[in-house]
Amino acid sequence: MTAPLRSGEPILVPVALGARAYDIVIGRGVLTSLGARIKALRPGAKVAIVTDATVAKHYLAVAEHALKSAGSESSTITVLEGEGSKSYATFETVCEAIIAARIERGDLVVALGGGVIGDLAGFAAASARRGLDYVQVPTTLLAQVDSSVGGKTGINSRHGKNLVGAFHQPVLVLADSAVLETLPKREFRAGYAEVAKYALLGDAAFFSWLEANWQDVFAGGPAREHAIAVCCRAKAGIVARDERETGERALLNLGHTFGHALEAGAGFAGRLLHGEAVALGMALAFEFSARRGLIAAADATRACAHLAAVGLPTHLKDVHGRVPDIDALMDLIAQDKKVKRGKLTFILVHGIGRAFVENDVSATDVRAFLAGKLSEK
Repeated sequence: MTAPLRSGEPILVPVALGARAYDIVIGRGVLTSLGARIKALRPGAKVAIVTDATVAKHYLAVAEHALKSAGSESSTITVLEGEGSKSYATFETVCEAIIAARIERGDLVVALGGGVIGDLAGFAAASARRGLDYVQVPTTLLAQVDSSVGGKTGINSRHGKNLVGAFHQPVLVLADSAVLETLPKREFRAGYAEVAKYALLGDAAFFSWLEANWQDVFAGGPAREHAIAVCCRAKAGIVARDERETGERALLNLGHTFGHALEAGAGFAGRLLHGEAVALGMALAFEFSARRGLIAAADATRACAHLAAVGLPTHLKDVHGRVPDIDALMDLIAQDKKVKRGKLTFILVHGIGRAFVENDVSATDVRAFLAGKLSEK
């Protein structure tokens, strides 16, 4: 992996989807260009900003000023922060507020926040008035490198995470690396799990670079923006080739089958953040791959060692509180979106940077593996 890009002009990463193509803009301070960029995309459009109270405290005024300076009228819809807002009730509230604000089909929704806000606002935009355009302004590392790109929107069901939603691409993603300075360390660390994911699934050289430079990514500056750009380029390429996850895009779920089950089992509560669940899920995916003889044990050890080095969980004993029992975990895994005709599908690996889709994985094998991991607690 080459040296980090120098700071300066924003980095533009195109998402090539024909008539629905859009840019990811990455850089320090790019939030102040929100109004000008929206004016260029949709002259005269009104804007409904969807955000949460914490993000609003830090960045709503900046966004509103940028819009007002460009002549855009805006209204704000504020929801409770946290995974609990990805619910039917909050989805209804946001949709009704968009309609009450008289946001029309030629107007825009702006998702100002982390992955929860992006998923919720994007789904509301896909649904209100049978489809509105929207702009992603991700304010967490996890959202900047992953959830804001690619058009996956949705809310949670009582049966599991992200089981209700739609594919709905944004018209712009504005990733301001400066806003990450106010992100709690735990949230930033959780987002780094998605950075590591891109390396572990398809870029061994990037993984080596992260092993050497992760502290600089955490510290900020060019290394951070470089890492964000590498991840966005990787995802943009995959989305352009497989927008609706019929093939290659499933690789982006490395760690998510185990992770989503653990996250749902924790009640989508603060004791296990999404990125932490993904990190633990990736560790389990590498160990499960080693158990099946797909990789050397040393590869699994190396992957887990890096995740642990940055402070992410890699063992079930790292989860605060009680982990769901084996029956509950298997039931949650059975609800995974990649399940086909009742057959389990996992993203496994042939090595670092060499993920693949494994269909028809034996539930008996998964149960035996998890039972062994649970007994280590």
